[in-house]
Amino acid sequence: MNKENIVTLPEPNLRKRSQKIGVITDEIKKLIADMTDATIDWEASRDHEAAVGLAAIQVNKLYRVFIIRNDFENTENKKFTVFINPEIVKKVGPLEEDYEGCLSVPDIYGKVPRYQSVKVKALNEHGQTFRVTAHGYLARILQHEVDHTHGIVFIDHIKNKKDAFYRLMPEGGLEPLDYEKDVKQNSILW
Repeated sequence: MNKENIVTLPEPNLRKRSQKIGVITDEIKKLIADMTDATIDWEASRDHEAAVGLAAIQVNKLYRVFIIRNDFENTENKKFTVFINPEIVKKVGPLEEDYEGCLSVPDIYGKVPRYQSVKVKALNEHGQTFRVTAHGYLARILQHEVDHTHGIVFIDHIKNKKDAFYRLMPEGGLEPLDYEKDVKQNSILW
């Protein structure tokens, strides 16, 4: 797989709930490898963005699996952690708004409220259960990716749409979008 396999809105499957994985087959292991390849290829095509995670639904596979980069600060590190059948078992702290983007919503960012900390339970690619307690940026990423397995895209969390959307500029900065003119009328997100 490569970046061309990553689907974007308005792809209807991005709004569907993914199915739980009962057995980790060779097909699922191949999907995980393909997702990693697509993520790295996408990142190589971008000047100012790092690919930190990808859910199976983003390559049009309705399985509850996603990958998250092991080191967000070092894009030379191409290692990812696999989360199969992930579930958030605890959310802690007040909601904090911060910028989020998504490979399936190209060049658009939004201010999204997320919990400061979460505890997530999942299976790894060998079928072993593991738990992660995450804070800050990692907690945000985990919530974002778990949402994908439920058919939720980050823009669904934005309630005050008027001052919440931004476009990635060619030089790498974010420019505010006019919701009525740039977003709603042009239907770029739905």
